[in-house]
Amino acid sequence: MRTDADYIGRALELGREAERAGDVPIGAVLVIAGRAFEAHNEKERRPDPTAHAEMLAIRAAAGALGVWRLTGGTLYVTKEPCAMCAGAIVAARLDRVVFGCRDPKGGAAGSVIDVFASAAVNHSVAVTAGVLEAETAEQLRAFFQARRAAGEP
Repeated sequence: MRTDADYIGRALELGREAERAGDVPIGAVLVIAGRAFEAHNEKERRPDPTAHAEMLAIRAAAGALGVWRLTGGTLYVTKEPCAMCAGAIVAARLDRVVFGCRDPKGGAAGSVIDVFASAAVNHSVAVTAGVLEAETAEQLRAFFQARRAAGEP
């Protein structure tokens, strides 16, 4: 049986694919109904500001399963979800989200805001943070350091 670390490890690999394609290296794996749906950031490739790894994995699972309620699913992602992705996780009725590193500038699982802990949302999502935290943080740090060194925004 695969562990949380196994799935975050796969999400790290997907993040490397995003980086090779010119996107921020964030990967996601959504596991539901015995299936895994994988995605990585594609904002630059598409171009689409909503093409976050989490959003793409949720769309892929919903499309393949033919349902929008993804109850029973766990989403593994390398970085703490933003507000948009956290809202989509709640809307999709996922049971759980597991992520690697926190996002102190835009994280919506406690770093900046906490969508999942809000009494105002209509669905409860369990959160596990810090799985392969050092590795996921290093992947992002190295990416942005290289971009700054190249004079990119």
